[in-house]
Amino acid sequence: MGLPAIVFEAPAVADRPRSVPTAELGDFRLRALMSEADWMSLPLSIRRRFSRRLAGGQSIVYAGEILESRMSRIGWWLAQAARLIGGPLPLTRDADVSNAHGSHARVSSARVSSAHALNVHVPSVVTVTGGMGGQIWTRLYARRNGFPQVIHSSKRFAGPTGLEEYVGRGVGMALTVYAREGALIFRSESYFLQLFGRRFVLPAWLCPGTLYVTHAELPDDRFSFTLQIFHPRLGLIIRQMAIFRDTAPKDIAS
Repeated sequence: MGLPAIVFEAPAVADRPRSVPTAELGDFRLRALMSEADWMSLPLSIRRRFSRRLAGGQSIVYAGEILESRMSRIGWWLAQAARLIGGPLPLTRDADVSNAHGSHARVSSARVSSAHALNVHVPSVVTVTGGMGGQIWTRLYARRNGFPQVIHSSKRFAGPTGLEEYVGRGVGMALTVYAREGALIFRSESYFLQLFGRRFVLPAWLCPGTLYVTHAELPDDRFSFTLQIFHPRLGLIIRQMAIFRDTAPKDIAS
């Protein structure tokens, strides 16, 4: 049984002209994957955040908290099965139903009978490190019981779409990136398995659905990351929303 979709990010429009970066200091690999109109429609703070060049070993740390982490029964089983490849998905169903999003959070949590939404803020730290031809992302999520969950992934500027994310055990996904209503959206285009030096694109029936990660700017120098997975038949099966604050100086021109 799927979850009610709270936010739906539409797929990117294919075959759009790509922007040509100007000669400024920074990392323009992500910008080059988007149209000029899309890139300039983003808030300046987002453009700066995704234009920071990290030399090998340099890191940026974002501190924040998880406000929502909910999933359907199928989504929960998917998250548990994904432990076999390193556990790249949220494992718990914690949700803060008393946050500023108010009524929609309460309504959606009430409709997920097995979610057991909690009135807690879950601390989280995200570290982005330069290297491996892209960026290494480490996400640490505190849990109400037990040790924190740590998720590792690597974003590389490679593959058919120009951007890929590796999550573990040779499994990864090709990503497209675009802007919608002032937010930066990453969308899974396909999933693949690299094995014995070969790359295999997984058929649709082996894939969990389309993954969206939405990066949106908030007041008071904060920003949100929202992860959602939509199954073609079951609808929204996993949703996690977190809010973070910049901890690095804004020194990149855009």
